[in-house]
Amino acid sequence: MRIARFTTGDDPLYGVVTGDLDEHGELSDDATIITLAGDPMYAGVKPLDEQHRVADVRLLAPVIPRSKVVAIGRNYAAHAAEMDNEVPPEPLMFLKPNTSVIGPGDPIFYPRQSQRVDFEGELAVVIGRICRDVPAEQATDVIFGYTIANDVTARDLQKSDGQWSRAKGFDSFCPLGPWIETDLDPHDFVEGRSVRTFLNGDLKQDGSTKDLIFDIPTLVAHITAAMTLLPGDVILTGTPEGVGPMQVDDEVEVSIAGLGTLTNRVTSR
Repeated sequence: MRIARFTTGDDPLYGVVTGDLDEHGELSDDATIITLAGDPMYAGVKPLDEQHRVADVRLLAPVIPRSKVVAIGRNYAAHAAEMDNEVPPEPLMFLKPNTSVIGPGDPIFYPRQSQRVDFEGELAVVIGRICRDVPAEQATDVIFGYTIANDVTARDLQKSDGQWSRAKGFDSFCPLGPWIETDLDPHDFVEGRSVRTFLNGDLKQDGSTKDLIFDIPTLVAHITAAMTLLPGDVILTGTPEGVGPMQVDDEVEVSIAGLGTLTNRVTSR
C-alpha cells in the first residue's frame, strides 16, 4: 500500500495511491489517491468516499518526523572508498533536523555558505511506533514503511567543520517521498532493489540495497539501543557510490525499484 500526504490547496490530507509504476518509477496517468480519515500511522487506514487524480493534487513529504531523522554514513563499501574512508566497524549514525525535510517537487535551496552541495540518493525507513531496545529479529514490528530520500550534503562544510550537523542539516536538505510503501519486508532489500540517482537526466548513482553493509534490522537494533524512536521518525540507510555536486537549476531524481521516483530542483536561496 502506498500512503501519501497531499493537498488540493487547503490543509494536508492523507491518502492511498493507486495505479501502476512504469520502469522509470512514474505512476500511470489514471492513478488516483483515495483520501483517508486522518494520519494512518495513528488512526489506521480508514478510506473516505473521496478520491482525486494524482495529477490534480500536490504531493507533500509523506511524513514530517516529529522528532528526528537518524542517518547512517558509509553503509556501502564502494561509497566509503570513493570518499577515501574506511568501512566503519558498526553503523555510523548522525542526525538531520526535522526542519530539513521537504517533499517531492519542493526546491532544494543552495546555501550561500557552501560552494559544493552534493546529492546522495538513499532508501529511507519510516518508524511506526514508539520503540527502544528492539531486537533485530523484531524490527518489522516497528517499521511503518519505506520511502526514498536524498541526503543532501554541503561537502565543503562537512570537511571544514569536522562534523556533519551543519553540512547535512540545512533547511531543504532532506527530500522525502513521493509516498510510503507499507507492503515490503526488510528481506526484499537484502535480495536487492536498485537505488539510482539522475542529475538532469544523466545516471550518476546505480547501486543496490543488497550491498548495504548493515541491513535494516541491524540498523533498527543499533539505533534503538541508543535512543527511543517515535512514530514518524525516519532512518536514512546510506548512499551507494557515485555521489556528486549539484548546481542551481539542476534537477535531481532518486529512483528505487518498486518505490517510485523522488524529484527535486535546486534553486538559490
